Amino acid sequence: MQPVQDLTIDGTVSRTQYHFVLQDANADELAEWTPKLVDKLSSLPQLADVASDLSESGLAVFVDIDRDQAARFGITPATIDNALYDAFGQRIVSTIFTTSNQYRVILEADPSLQNSLRSLSSIYLPLDRRAPVPLSVVAKTRVGIAPLQITHMGQFPATTVSFNLAPGVSLGEAVTAINQAQSEIQMPISVITTFQGAARAFQASLSNQLFLILAAVVTVYIVLGVLYESFIHPITILSTLPSAGIGALLALMTAGLDLTIISIIGIILLIGIVKKNAIMMIDFALDAQRNEGKSPREAIYQACLLRFRPILMTTLAAILGALPLMLGTGVGSELRHPLGVTIVGGLLVSQLLTLFTTPVIYLWFDRLARACRASSREPAGPARDAPP
Repeated sequence: MQPVQDLTIDGTVSRTQYHFVLQDANADELAEWTPKLVDKLSSLPQLADVASDLSESGLAVFVDIDRDQAARFGITPATIDNALYDAFGQRIVSTIFTTSNQYRVILEADPSLQNSLRSLSSIYLPLDRRAPVPLSVVAKTRVGIAPLQITHMGQFPATTVSFNLAPGVSLGEAVTAINQAQSEIQMPISVITTFQGAARAFQASLSNQLFLILAAVVTVYIVLGVLYESFIHPITILSTLPSAGIGALLALMTAGLDLTIISIIGIILLIGIVKKNAIMMIDFALDAQRNEGKSPREAIYQACLLRFRPILMTTLAAILGALPLMLGTGVGSELRHPLGVTIVGGLLVSQLLTLFTTPVIYLWFDRLARACRASSREPAGPARDAPP
């Protein structure tokens, strides 16, 4: 039984939902440390149904060749290999053709002799112009344990460890617990761990999401800088983004949701939605300063009064548009639910805070700009007389 996934990333069919691969150039070392890691992971409360595909308990018969004895008879290992394959393999020795069909002739030992090791004493090795020699004369057989299969990844022996998440545990917590368990059992550095499927996609999203958000912020800053022909006013507008991010995270925590890929998409959408509050006020304040000659304090105060209604209406329109995502039910609603919670929470908190923080930041940057211009316009001191 596998749970239905909204975003299917991994097409591998396994006994559990998540898995990772252990690789090592030394197959014996891999077989030694894989059970230790599985036992450690089975004791973790964050994981469930931990298992591996390592199969090291298969019975095998080893044929040890006495090379000195075989050399006296002129028997090579290839001769022994061919004799064993004739008895227990599926060697095609001929093909019978009929009018409408053809039949393969397979050489094999009597099926009654394939269930016991005593059948190996019945195998004879052919010699040139001499009587065949029994296999027991040049080789000894012993029973041992060998792997049923040896899987490889990137030309190295590998084994897959699969696991499920415990109830109420996120994938990020499970990945952290697995990495910590490897360090606790002091696994050798030659054993390489690689997450696959959904777990690997999760790690990739964690490594890239910060760069995606920074790229979105830089892009918005460049566009606003070109629009207002200023380096300071875009920073004032972007100052509304932290409140939106805090609101989105608080809403996810209140709803008991994790920071998933869908939630990150909602935070990126907030970057484009929330900044319109500051744009409405800053644009009006700059126009009042340039065309009406008002002071920065009067201009931003008037902008807050006159633009409060359109800011409130646009925010309510965006919130009401996201409510169906947050409150909707039915097939696929679990995919849209984090997106709606992120947008609604970010808009509510930013609406409450930006109306107070944006004027303060605007006036502070205006004073900073005036101070910088005043310092650059100060006349230089009197020049000293040059020495004779």
